[in-house]
Amino acid sequence: MKRILIDQAEIKATTMDEVVRTSLENGQARLALRRFALTANNVTYAATGFVIGYWKFFPSGVEGKGLVPVWGFAEVVESRTDSVTVGERLYGFFPLAEELVITPEAVGGAVIVDAATHRANLPPVYNRYVRSREKSARDEGLQALLQPLLATSYLLCDWLEDNAFFNSEQVVIGSASSKTGLGLCKFLAELAPRPVKIVGLTSEGNKAFVEGLGACDTVLSYDDIEQLEQVPSVYVDMAGNATVKSRLHTHLDNVLRHSSAVGTSHWDQFQRKQALAGPKPEFFFAPSQIEKRRADWGPGVIEGRISDAWKRIAEDASSWLDLRDHSGLDAAAEVYDALARGKANPRDGHVISL
Repeated sequence: MKRILIDQAEIKATTMDEVVRTSLENGQARLALRRFALTANNVTYAATGFVIGYWKFFPSGVEGKGLVPVWGFAEVVESRTDSVTVGERLYGFFPLAEELVITPEAVGGAVIVDAATHRANLPPVYNRYVRSREKSARDEGLQALLQPLLATSYLLCDWLEDNAFFNSEQVVIGSASSKTGLGLCKFLAELAPRPVKIVGLTSEGNKAFVEGLGACDTVLSYDDIEQLEQVPSVYVDMAGNATVKSRLHTHLDNVLRHSSAVGTSHWDQFQRKQALAGPKPEFFFAPSQIEKRRADWGPGVIEGRISDAWKRIAEDASSWLDLRDHSGLDAAAEVYDALARGKANPRDGHVISL
């Protein structure tokens, strides 16, 4: 069984590894990955693997090397449990590998969870798998690519509304060209009447792309941070760029109502500890907002709203997204390398078929 190992100390470094398939125990099932997406979000998983715990989902058994999680579809190819049958297709969280062995447990409807002991204390949303019929390559590619990212976008928007936008007048979105960033811009733009001004921050090279989305009131390059209006603001940081964050905090200082850290698309310019003007950044963890809404609204409601939301934004994806199909794990290694080195085009959405 082939898999791609990431050097946990130098996440740009990868190794193609091959291990012997283990025999299934009673209660287990073997899933063969069929299609998954790779985005800057997967690089964030690697960059925050120890801080947030993403390395814990799929232990590699190799000191200093980890398996980065991906979202996608897999087929049950062997089963020693009544919870799933051979031939079923599941959507969910997988390692960057050809297969995964799980201990499936049916929890109602189309949902199963991996009840493996090492995942018991990890966030439940990542342990859930949904039964799915086989769809077209494009439809599966869009779901693998956009559902996880736009789910985070929607939850960010919901969280901002839930907190009355921290009494701010503008929301500044760092790395607005990222899929999660552009999704947040679009969800905020849906709100009527518009409660806050939407400001997209991006590189000079991606400025025209973000402007073309039509969701932001203003788009600024990182070079122009000091042109931000000094009014009560929230900063939602998808980039994790220490220099950008420092300049923005210094410029807005006491009118910055909240600073939220979401991603590290600029992971190589990230600093874990940083002296900053204004409020201390707080990490936004999407599963926490899901659990809050489950408590507020009851089970299933937030999941339904997320599903409706990401599909709504994905309807016009062809205007801002080019699907790039790749075949084989070797191709996945090349795509990951480009993403980790910041060489990916923001319009490209990479999907790997095995």
